[in-house]
Amino acid sequence: MVLQLLTEPFTVCKPARLSGIDWDAPFCFVGRTDRELSLVCPTAHAPGETNAREDGWRCFRVAGAMPFSLVGVLAGLTGCLAQNGIPVFAVSTFDTDYLLVKADTLDASLQALAKADYTLEG
Repeated sequence: MVLQLLTEPFTVCKPARLSGIDWDAPFCFVGRTDRELSLVCPTAHAPGETNAREDGWRCFRVAGAMPFSLVGVLAGLTGCLAQNGIPVFAVSTFDTDYLLVKADTLDASLQALAKADYTLEG
């Protein structure tokens, strides 16, 4: 499986308002429930006003579209990193999965994924 390391740093936050979200950002993952509003986006596009914010994430994209019938992709990725003590934050779109790790664990993440035979690009 091929993973692409995206170049920009990411932020995970709780925007104070929907109007603060940059919908034109190259990546904009929004989750809204009855309890919270969450946003994952490149740090350069994070809103200034948030209720909570954590910067310093790096993002891997699973290359290519994945059918919904595909089983175990996230389990394999998160399991590999968990065995190496690396926490993750996962986001999925219609086509593929994204896995975020803290920047200070990026080198260890790259090593663990390469050792587990994932192909890394970027």
